[in-house]
Amino acid sequence: MTPLTPRRNPTRRRLVSAPLAAGGVALALVLTACSGGGDDVAGEPSTPSEPVELRMTVWTADETQLAQFQEIADAYVAENPDLVSGVTFETIPFEDYTTSLTTQLAGGNAPDLAWILESYAPEFVASGALVDVAPKLQETEGYEYDDLLDSSLALWEQDGGLYAYPFSNSPFAMFVNTDQVAAAGQPNPADLVASGDWTYDQARDISAAVAAASGKQGLVVRDFDFKVWENLSTVWDGWDAAPWNEDGTQCTFTDPEMVDALTWIHDATFVDKAMPGPGTTADFFAGDAAMTITQISRASALDDSFAWDVVPLPAGPAGQQNVIGQAGIGVFAAGEHPDVAADFLAWFTNPENAETLAAYFPPPRESLLNAETLGAANPKLSETQLQAVVVDGIQGAVTKPSHQNFAKLQDTVRAQLDALWTADADVEGVLADTCAAIQPLLGD
Repeated sequence: MTPLTPRRNPTRRRLVSAPLAAGGVALALVLTACSGGGDDVAGEPSTPSEPVELRMTVWTADETQLAQFQEIADAYVAENPDLVSGVTFETIPFEDYTTSLTTQLAGGNAPDLAWILESYAPEFVASGALVDVAPKLQETEGYEYDDLLDSSLALWEQDGGLYAYPFSNSPFAMFVNTDQVAAAGQPNPADLVASGDWTYDQARDISAAVAAASGKQGLVVRDFDFKVWENLSTVWDGWDAAPWNEDGTQCTFTDPEMVDALTWIHDATFVDKAMPGPGTTADFFAGDAAMTITQISRASALDDSFAWDVVPLPAGPAGQQNVIGQAGIGVFAAGEHPDVAADFLAWFTNPENAETLAAYFPPPRESLLNAETLGAANPKLSETQLQAVVVDGIQGAVTKPSHQNFAKLQDTVRAQLDALWTADADVEGVLADTCAAIQPLLGD
């Protein structure tokens, strides 16, 4: 069989500019109310009457990552004692992150800086709540702004400004428990990648066989759990499916590609038993599953309790598509010290610190996106794995779904798709109902 060629579509779903639905949504209203006009921050930060404390919200609770952040921040404090007395990293659980962040904004307790999920990027960028940090980053000596990949910045740009720095560009990949696969007498996914036979159908068949043999689970789309539906885009992109069209104005859940993709997911769950059903929790990193689709940054959770490998996402009927999860760091105009916060952002993401952060968060810097550099920061992954999954995985990648009205769309789609997660679901009927429910939120 001829090796599969990755499908390249670097412009799809980069930035959605559809208008907000009439009346807006809660998130949009909060962001608008907290807007400071999105002013740019340039020049040296004005020296406050006394050093200030900065606060950045994050969703990681990983102690190693937090220690790394704190080390970088402490070095900034040491270099700028007249500006800052300290930097605090406030962890908010991922599942509640955006809701909790907007609650802080609505309550007049805006953090100075915050991580922002890519799905909400258009909403935050369009709101005016974030500061344009491009002038600060461009003027900072040694920052090397031109090293930042244009494709990585696109989701966070508007009218020539940059409203968040995409600090994490983490490709989704397939982690494989090779002990379980071998014990079930199934082909090694790495061999299938090499021969060009690595497809979602192969992944399904292997996962079903391993689950039957092990009594555990097969393929897990991590963090989906029949709630975070947008994570299924890591699968349906292989069908060239999407929830709405490129400009975000028309629902496409009823397009044949999406119907076929979600039928595949439904049947893999309820017919083939290759994927866990509702109410079943399986942690690949605890040895509970044969495979999992998740971001490469999760490799830090692996230990020596079983043999494992990591390979690119499989190909679907439309070919192989690379998918990345992005996260940006933005500076809030409503924060107490936006100029100092922007200066800290320039420090936190300069070339030296970006290389340090690359241990967990693939940077948007072209000079650092090579297997040798990433290998030094990621000892658990070989240069071959890093080249195939990270370096090549960022090329031509698309992001998960995003929209200026994503907060409302996310809840509505989730509620509609609940009817899909039963053995006798009418897939086409459920998707027709989904489009009927979300079309008013997309606009014309």
